[in-house]
Amino acid sequence: MANLVLSECGIRPLPRIYTTPRSNFISYNKPIFSFRQSPSSSNTSLRLNSRGLTKNWALKVSTTPLTTPTIESPLEEEEEEEEERFDAGAPPPFNLADIRAAIPKHCWVKNPWKSMSYVVRDVAIVFALAAGAAYLNNWIVWPLYWIAQGTMFWALFVLGHDCGHGSFSNDQRLNSVVGHLLHSSILVPYHGWRISHRTHHQNHGHVENDESWHPMNEKIYQSLDKPTRFFRFTLPLVMLAYPFYLWARSPGKKGSHYHPDSDLFLPKERKDVLTSTACWTAMAALLVCLNFVMGPVQMIKLYAIPYWINVMWLDFVTYLHHHGHEDKLPWYRGKEWSYLRGGLTTLDRDYGVINNIHHDIGTHVIHHLFPQIPHYHLVEATEAAKPVLGKYYREPDKSGPLPLHLLEILSKSIKEDHYVSDEGEIVYYKADPSLYGEIKVSAN
Repeated sequence: MANLVLSECGIRPLPRIYTTPRSNFISYNKPIFSFRQSPSSSNTSLRLNSRGLTKNWALKVSTTPLTTPTIESPLEEEEEEEEERFDAGAPPPFNLADIRAAIPKHCWVKNPWKSMSYVVRDVAIVFALAAGAAYLNNWIVWPLYWIAQGTMFWALFVLGHDCGHGSFSNDQRLNSVVGHLLHSSILVPYHGWRISHRTHHQNHGHVENDESWHPMNEKIYQSLDKPTRFFRFTLPLVMLAYPFYLWARSPGKKGSHYHPDSDLFLPKERKDVLTSTACWTAMAALLVCLNFVMGPVQMIKLYAIPYWINVMWLDFVTYLHHHGHEDKLPWYRGKEWSYLRGGLTTLDRDYGVINNIHHDIGTHVIHHLFPQIPHYHLVEATEAAKPVLGKYYREPDKSGPLPLHLLEILSKSIKEDHYVSDEGEIVYYKADPSLYGEIKVSAN
């Protein structure tokens, strides 16, 4: 008797009715009432059509008892739709005060003794590695030494970076002395870098005003000569950019971190810049003298190669904190930019065992919003802020012991993130398909 219908003329088979699979919340191609059998049980479920009544009434008879119809929750549908249409460039429903209030008060406390303990630890490791490599002096040890020492040079940079932010201690003289010793030892002009890095934090996420790894607009990109484009967008060359940035900044900007008359600095900062340049020069002179004492080959092995490993770490980490998310993140201009919205476009990264070595610099979102927080409180502060940040916080991919998973992300971003539009207050990176020939660019 199933699949039959009564009519004025007698009993005849029920015509088949084919419905269109549902792709939206409301479908206009379904009968108003139908009973369908669940693939996992003999129960039936009721599906409703919002078009109203139709003249084609059909009844499907089942030998199984009718159970309570199941209707998908509109709330679940709304949550799914909201997940799909989340806009990272939209103003967040919270402010800096909300995030600050969520972070425990002790996370803001700077302990100079604790900060100095990290300096003592790192400096001791640096000298121990150098002494051990020089003593053993064989070609099995040297490559291991270069990687380890280059990573430790990068760790020294991060501690000097804390001095520059004032998160090392509340004593600015102590910050300046320690910052100069650490940064000069790896050929970084402390005040010159500190001031430009302050500009980066104050303008993070702004196309024109940001400093270091900010995007070029299309006009500037098209004006670059081929060697510059090749250097900037080719691995591993682009990971050697930092010393050149210190000398001449990024394309489209002028000035030097060593010259007090650069556009980077205010007239009142002239003395600071000259002091840092003098310290940098003294370190360079010391390295030259050591070349005569120890020989250039030994200095290349002990210092030069670890220095360039450190540069690669610096460029690698700082680039990935602002690029390479699976969904492209916005950059801002004009009225659309704000300190909060710019900071929310930064990314946290997991570096495995390197997290502890380079002082948890991978907790970059909270560091960018509140650079006053010492590095040893950043992990706790980040966990406390996550409920407030919600979808504006992008959980980093978990790393193995070494962050090898980030190499693929870096390569993909270098190939796709070339420039942004000359116009518009919310813009996203675009790729130049002619740069490498035909490349595949993932759709957003």
